[in-house]
Order: sequence, then C-alpha cells, then structure tokens
Amino acid sequence: MTTNGRLQRGSFCFLLAASLTLAAAGCSKVPRHYVWMSERGATLTDLMVDPERYDGKVMLLGGTLIEEEANEQYLWLRLRNRPLDQDYAPQLPSDRGSLEAGCYWVTVEKNKLPQTYREWGRMTVAGRVTGATRFQAEPVLALLYVRGWGVEGKHVGVWEHANPNYTPAPPGGISKYPNAPAVSPRRYP
Repeated sequence: MTTNGRLQRGSFCFLLAASLTLAAAGCSKVPRHYVWMSERGATLTDLMVDPERYDGKVMLLGGTLIEEEANEQYLWLRLRNRPLDQDYAPQLPSDRGSLEAGCYWVTVEKNKLPQTYREWGRMTVAGRVTGATRFQAEPVLALLYVRGWGVEGKHVGVWEHANPNYTPAPPGGISKYPNAPAVSPRRYP
C-alpha cells in the first residue's frame, strides 16, 4: 500500500471515530462535564449514610417529583429516588424498602425551570450537595442540571444552570442541617 493510501485510510478511520464520538456525546443523557464533576458511583444511600463526605460535591441522581414548595426566592422539589442505570436513565430501585428508595430535595431559583417540569414523569439530576437536610434525613441539592423524561420514556425537557461551578449558599439563608423555611407545599400523586 502506498503512503498516500495509508494516509487516506488513517484519515477515514480518524473521521469515523470522531463522528461516532460526537454522535454518542450528542445522545448522552447527561452532559459530560457533569459526569466528570460528579462523585462517581455515589448513591442516595451513600449520601444519607455519610452526608459530610459529600458536602459541596456534585451528585448525579434520578427521581420522580412527589412534592413542590415555593417561597419568595426558591422552588423546592422533593423527589423520590430512582437510581440511574449505566446510561443515566432513572429506574425503579431494586428494594423499595431501602434507603435507596428514599427521598431528597433539589432547589433552584424560582421561575428558572421550564413550565413543563410538572409533566416530567422522571428526572435525571445533577446537583451540588448543600449540606442541608429536610425532615431530619432528606438531603438538599442545589440544582445544576436536570433532564426531564415523559411518562412514556421520551425526553421532554432540559434545564442547565448557566455556571456549572456555581456553589450556592444554602437556599433561603438557612444554615446546615435545619428543616426548611415555611413554604406552601404542593403534593403530587
């Protein structure tokens, strides 16, 4: 084979590999930078058992919206955990009586999420652990990224904070490990 033929074949292989990589990244359920920022393999159980270890860290979790609260500045979403599979899609926990089937909260500035978030059957969440808890055990994450899934499994929405390195103060000026400020709850079936 000539040198020119090897170069053409090498260029073709490089372009094919680059195209496949870009196609895979475009189909990813979570942007790569959140995967890189996150605590790999960490679960809700890990966070609930050792909250200080994860304080200020980014976690990837799945969930289903079960309650919503709002105050003047923040929207609080209570999610029932749905562990993520290898493709970062939320799944039912294997043991519904375990900590992994528990709840956690995400908080975001009011009016930032798309109005369709209430229609999302499941969510893939990237959030920074605030160190605060609700109801003595449910951790609170500051929302950095969320991908909403429709009831039929179709992708229906995405929201991303403008700065992924954003480190908020605990919402509403609360200190670490208190109950949340008084707000009006909205429950979901």
